[in-house]
Amino acid sequence: MTGGFAGWPRAAFDVLLELDGVPSVEVRERCRRDREELVRQPMVDLLSAVADRDALYEDFAVWRYGGVMLEAWQRQGAIVRLGRNVELSLRFDLDGLGVSAAWWYAPSEQIERYRTAVADSTSGPRLAAVVRKLERQGFEISGDLLKRPLRGYPADHPRAQLLRHRTLIAGRHLGCDDWIHTEAAVERVHDTFTQLRPLTRWLVNHVALA
Repeated sequence: MTGGFAGWPRAAFDVLLELDGVPSVEVRERCRRDREELVRQPMVDLLSAVADRDALYEDFAVWRYGGVMLEAWQRQGAIVRLGRNVELSLRFDLDGLGVSAAWWYAPSEQIERYRTAVADSTSGPRLAAVVRKLERQGFEISGDLLKRPLRGYPADHPRAQLLRHRTLIAGRHLGCDDWIHTEAAVERVHDTFTQLRPLTRWLVNHVALA
């Protein structure tokens, strides 16, 4: 672990608040160093601490921002790569911390593997059960969906909704209570990753084939 994680400092929210809206070039340059030290570096330290607990999460990337995408200055993103197009995603902004598992940016062959696995009488019900459990745990299931039932499958297929997905995301907002300013955030993120693990495992095994 690089410098140890002790939580996001309260001043991190002050930096993001100053960058809120449409920050000028002058404001961005003035905030650049503080943003790196107070907003981005804690995300690096957090994911380093999580990877220390479980090597499965050691392949991560924490975005740097320096371009013209003004909205990107107002949030800090990161991913943990688990397989081709299967990632855990984190977002820190003025609303606090959000975590999700995502299968996205998938090529056509992955989409076909996904549909075959969803339609299968063994792997399909397993995914449906995983998704139902995540919903009960407070995760929002989303993604890019076909507007109509998938051709070649009956409209009343028991997993018709899942078959419509071209991407699949399960996300939950963890908030910004006092724990976010402490090392307790490591436990929160690790626990959330653990809850998402059945979904990411299914996606890696049946879709990513990494």
